[in-house]
Amino acid sequence: MADLELRQALRAYTKKDNRLAYLSLIGNLVFYFAAVAVSILAAEQGRWLIAAFGIVALAFAGVRLYVLQHDLGHLSLFDSKGLNEFWGYVVSPFTMAAYPQMRYNHNLHHAYVGDLDARETTEIYTMTAREWNEAGFWKRFYYRLYRNPFVLIPVGSFYTYFFAYRWPKHAAKVGAAAMLAHNLAILAYFGLLYALSGWTGVIVVALAIWVGGMLGVFLVYLQHNFEGTWWDRRPDLDFERASIQGGSCLDFGWIFDEAVANITKHDIHHLVAAIPSYRLRAAHRELEKTHHLRRIGFGEALHAFTLKLWDEDAEQLVPFPKAGATATVKPA
Repeated sequence: MADLELRQALRAYTKKDNRLAYLSLIGNLVFYFAAVAVSILAAEQGRWLIAAFGIVALAFAGVRLYVLQHDLGHLSLFDSKGLNEFWGYVVSPFTMAAYPQMRYNHNLHHAYVGDLDARETTEIYTMTAREWNEAGFWKRFYYRLYRNPFVLIPVGSFYTYFFAYRWPKHAAKVGAAAMLAHNLAILAYFGLLYALSGWTGVIVVALAIWVGGMLGVFLVYLQHNFEGTWWDRRPDLDFERASIQGGSCLDFGWIFDEAVANITKHDIHHLVAAIPSYRLRAAHRELEKTHHLRRIGFGEALHAFTLKLWDEDAEQLVPFPKAGATATVKPA
């Protein structure tokens, strides 16, 4: 099926349904605050196993809420721009991401998906094999640390949610006042937690944000870093290929899909971003009629973290070269 025909077929799934949108969003918020209450009460009573389960549940609720905020940024959850923007601002203190900055930066990512010359728009930076060969000791050392999953996931989560998101890229350009208001709203949220349950409430929610952030980093990494992905440089960049082959389809089961609002279907999301999360699974079946798609299971997902450099000649992600060796690339 040609690119135009495929997009026309998929546009049937872009229809918005406010009932499904509210069911997804309000249901998520109810679950989120229930998890907050259960986690804090269990921690206050010394029921640590229940508190741990509550924190994990709250982490998933936070990640799912972030995915819905991402839908709101695409104006794809509700049928009107006003509703999408209203709820985008409302949920921002609980996702820790300011709505206008998140929307602007993420739309930049969509505009340059698969573009090796615009890797600053991606959430996870990937160095090419040629760049690795030309890099000095300290640049390689930093990049090795950065791409180490035991650094990238826990440290990346903490840094992103508690520091980087307080003043992200383009914050002033998009709106400094909105960014400051967002940070004040977060302070008010944590102030309320402290007023109601002291440091226990603050620590429990902060832990859940950190755990949820680790899940988020894990998922964001896998969206474009996996065996078989694809990047290129303009003018040769093929948008459909960059979307479908360069975006992942994670196969962790439908329960996991629902827990993260189907962000696992990232290939089709990049192809037609206007498809709301509650229609992505059905839309994906339409894509599967004409395309052989690579589904990434959990084992393959873990393997993806061993892939560090993009080899432009082989058109594939490769591990770091062995000690003393250089990454294999053809002469420029």
